[in-house]
Amino acid sequence: MAKRSTTARDRAALAGRDEIQGVLGTLDEAKLRDIIVLRPTILDIEEASLWLAGDSDVFGAGRPLKQVAGEIVAILTANEEEEPPPR
Repeated sequence: MAKRSTTARDRAALAGRDEIQGVLGTLDEAKLRDIIVLRPTILDIEEASLWLAGDSDVFGAGRPLKQVAGEIVAILTANEEEEPPPR
């Protein structure tokens, strides 16, 4: 069976648990729940993933993330700032 290409309509659909973890990988339940509460689209999840991977230049220099994608990045990086530096 041929794989169906992703359309703009598909990417605008709300992302569920499986789509979120399919793009972002395995997440702890608290972070996953916080992301689900945002009601992100698949596009939001993809944009957050690109940003986290360091591909922010895809969006254009200096261009900020959309609101939901930015909130997802904040959720996923919240503990990074709180961890003490390694010795």
